[in-house]
Amino acid sequence: MIELGVPTGIVTAEAAIEIDGEAQPRLNTGLLSLVVEETTEGLYRCEARFGNWGSQGSSMDYLYFDRSLLDFGKEMAVTAGSEDAEDEIFRGVISAIEGQYLAGEPPQIVVLAEDAAQSLRLTRRTRTFEDMTDADVFEQIAREHGLQADIDAQGPTHKVIAQLNQSDLAFIRERARRLAAEVWVRDGTLFVQGRSQRQQQNNDDLVLQFNRGLMEFSVTADTANQYTGVTVSGWDVFAKDTIEYEAGESVLGSELNGDESGASIVQSAFGARLDRIAQQVPLTIEEAQSIAEATFRAQARRFVVGTGVARGDARIRVGRAVELQGLGPIFTGTYAITETRHIFSRRPGGGYTTEFVVERAGIARG
Repeated sequence: MIELGVPTGIVTAEAAIEIDGEAQPRLNTGLLSLVVEETTEGLYRCEARFGNWGSQGSSMDYLYFDRSLLDFGKEMAVTAGSEDAEDEIFRGVISAIEGQYLAGEPPQIVVLAEDAAQSLRLTRRTRTFEDMTDADVFEQIAREHGLQADIDAQGPTHKVIAQLNQSDLAFIRERARRLAAEVWVRDGTLFVQGRSQRQQQNNDDLVLQFNRGLMEFSVTADTANQYTGVTVSGWDVFAKDTIEYEAGESVLGSELNGDESGASIVQSAFGARLDRIAQQVPLTIEEAQSIAEATFRAQARRFVVGTGVARGDARIRVGRAVELQGLGPIFTGTYAITETRHIFSRRPGGGYTTEFVVERAGIARG
């Protein structure tokens, strides 16, 4: 079990930069600040700021505006952390370059990069897919972008799936949400997987304890958007009959791990509260079931949402489960990490910290 049993404080470890697979010690030294952001919908981004003034031969000049090192399309990788907490936090390609000229400071260059999902974002199409599952569609799109596919998202076969003036990334995100699945690209592979399947890939436990690795945390259990059931309605064209399916707490399965769900609390405190979805227009009962169950899971998982700041740790990544301790009986427990921001700064009071967002479908029973 990994445990961050260290005093509260800022990690001063350096970040290491690679460009096109080669280590860049000069960039490491010149790095002024760094932000790497991840979400469950894929397309991770990096913003790196470097000093851009120094010795060039026999004179002082701009260091990186010749584009020999920092240039569009070059691959940039970032490793951060120290000891067990060190790992690669970003790998992608440079997509934008900024010049910064600030009063009282040497010139700076800011490099913006996106991961391999960038090609999906930049490709917009209008087309249809016939007699295919969503998994079939994901695999086809992956092939079109030269990616392998690792798909673990169950769903029915659809007569027609339409992509209407959407980028491939937006389209995949939309379809994945209907399956309660998450999207990301890593090492040349497009992943579309349910949360539990994704977490199984990281089978070592990550523990953060308040005042021992976990520096700040704010968490809310909110029943405002919790429902005891979700009903999806549609029309079966061939049978000429209505379609209706209701999903409830049972779809969470083992995800609650003994906790009390928002749906259960709503039922006890306020009575039945049903959410009806009509705009999706499913054509089969299987499609209605898939939408209803995915919608209920998404709502239920947002019952408990927390935001935190931890000592910089590259292992705090989207898709992992983290056990948060020292928060009292209601909020101590295991959460899913849904957003992260790895932040490095050389300014006074800076260093390396990790901001994150977590969610959880239940709280400890009273």
